[in-house]
Amino acid sequence: MIHVNNLTKRYGNFRAVDNISFNLRKGEILGFLGPNGAGKTTTMRIITGYLSATLGNVTVAGNDIFQRPLAVKRNIGYLPETPPLYRDMRVSDYLNFCGKIKGLSGYRDRKRRLGYVVERCGLEEVRNVHIHKLSKGYRQRVGLAQALIHNPPVLVLDEPTAGLDPHQIIGVRELIRQLAGDHSILLSTHILPEASLTCDRVLIIDRGRILAEDTTERLTGELTGHDMIRLTVSGAPDDIRKRIGVLEGVAKVDEHKAPGMGKDGIRQFDISYELGKDRRGELSRAVVGSGAELLELRAQSLSLEEIFIKITTRAPEEADSRIDQEGR
Repeated sequence: MIHVNNLTKRYGNFRAVDNISFNLRKGEILGFLGPNGAGKTTTMRIITGYLSATLGNVTVAGNDIFQRPLAVKRNIGYLPETPPLYRDMRVSDYLNFCGKIKGLSGYRDRKRRLGYVVERCGLEEVRNVHIHKLSKGYRQRVGLAQALIHNPPVLVLDEPTAGLDPHQIIGVRELIRQLAGDHSILLSTHILPEASLTCDRVLIIDRGRILAEDTTERLTGELTGHDMIRLTVSGAPDDIRKRIGVLEGVAKVDEHKAPGMGKDGIRQFDISYELGKDRRGELSRAVVGSGAELLELRAQSLSLEEIFIKITTRAPEEADSRIDQEGR
């Protein structure tokens, strides 16, 4: 639904976005992750027509953002980090106004869409309340409703859960997941666990460049070079670690010193093995054959936070090299 090819945005010698390319597929949620100043918001503003690009091209639902900007805007619902709300208006009046400016010219169409977004975004109780009286969570829902009012195939959401409390975050997360399938969603966030719970794929950007793009499971394999299993056993013999380590394909065995481990003879191991070669059957037989009790055996991956830190942490000399090239 969104195709970004060799996109660059310069401010003088500074490259806010540096020759990036990626795709948003139909019906998926793509998480757009990066530290402050990485280029996320700049990219989203270019896609939505708020900013021009220096180089490259972008299409949304088959429409080029430079050649057919109005067609692009009709196919996008955009929620900036700070929702564009008129606080002196009632919720229903504001959404009706948004419907008009987004091309819903018929009264029946606006009424139907207004009823839909009010119900979908959980705004029934506040539809006649002035926006300035709403909590931040409800204001965020109103902002999402205005992005949905014209039923666009693509949603671009910039930090939709920023500043919300845990209960509000859960509500917005569930709403976004419900919208997937009917809409393709590009979602930026600083809350990494939120991305892992919400997104089908993640794209990590830093210093204007895309560093990684895939599911968290595949990124784990790419970063470590191995698949991983977490094994929990009870009553294991002293040499259990050695028995596991000699199995074919096992590259590394680390005992996991989590709180509570060692109590009642419980031990836990993180086992790295060759990519794509499942060793769970052999591991379970080795544990049972040793006389130990197998309590848990499950695939293990790095958390999105660990992936993010590994990818975005750079050696100082690498950063200095890029600064020199840009003349900054």
